[in-house]
Amino acid sequence: MVVRSATLEDVDRVVALVDSAYRGDKSRKGWTTEADMLEGQRTDAREVRAIIEAFPKQRVLLLEEDGTLRACARLDSAEGHAYLGMIAVDPTLQAKGYGRTIIKEAERVALMELGQHAVHMTVISIRAELIAWYERLGYVRTGATEPFPYGDARFGVPKRDDLVFVVMEKRL
Repeated sequence: MVVRSATLEDVDRVVALVDSAYRGDKSRKGWTTEADMLEGQRTDAREVRAIIEAFPKQRVLLLEEDGTLRACARLDSAEGHAYLGMIAVDPTLQAKGYGRTIIKEAERVALMELGQHAVHMTVISIRAELIAWYERLGYVRTGATEPFPYGDARFGVPKRDDLVFVVMEKRL
């Protein structure tokens, strides 16, 4: 396995992976699906391109195996912490360690390359199984929440009206 920062040539592969892990019927093959909560896109080429172009402050990390994209994660350097998001694993390969591997590498990059000693992430509050998984990786709920961006189709079209993000943190 190889982990590297995405380049502009990777944009379409990243968008396809992220959308397949969270939206539509293909996402139901994995356990991270949001298909019952949201429809539409999870990300788009414009967003991924902007992250890649903001290197080194922002980046998309790719986990590849034999040249095939298996997982990715977004990492941003913020004031006092790194932000980890857009964590996606091919839904047919979930629960095989790819997610844990890309997160551990993102944490290493946050500490060693970005100089951050904490990583924050946001998780939809009704995703109890996902929150529990992040807690097993050492993330804790901060008690803070952030509103879901209702009305902004870039983040998907909600199927319910009770979506809110829980803020989680891990000290490195």
